[in-house]
Amino acid sequence: MKCPFCGYTESKVIDSRPAEEGATIRRRRECLACGKRFTTFEIIERLPLVVVKRDGSRQSFDKVKLINGMVRACEKRPVSLETLERIADEIEQELQSNLEREIRTVDVGEMVMERLKDIDEVAYVRFASVYRSFKDINTFMEELSKLLVDKN
Repeated sequence: MKCPFCGYTESKVIDSRPAEEGATIRRRRECLACGKRFTTFEIIERLPLVVVKRDGSRQSFDKVKLINGMVRACEKRPVSLETLERIADEIEQELQSNLEREIRTVDVGEMVMERLKDIDEVAYVRFASVYRSFKDINTFMEELSKLLVDKN
């Protein structure tokens, strides 16, 4: 690590501790040339995830948008925001561990529905109705039938 005071490239770590709830590591360093101390932060490098939308356009993965979609589906339902954040974290972690840097919105939506089905069936149906763009009552009934079959 380059010293911000003299530019020397060698330093020793005096103290390390987790910061930002374990997301980063704060290190106190001492320059081996001038003896001055400085602080550095170490973070995990995350590769950017790109979401390919149905129309073929691309945009960066946004966990906040994912949570907002689930919040709308869970409106007036007994599902905590903490649960939705946990689901979003699980999905993001799964996507990060995947070797693909581009993910289709269809796949993200399926991951959300898979998890919502186990938590709240009404929220699942709400999310599915928007996500799958139910065009009429028959498509809606088909989805409900699948849910009932899976439950039994």
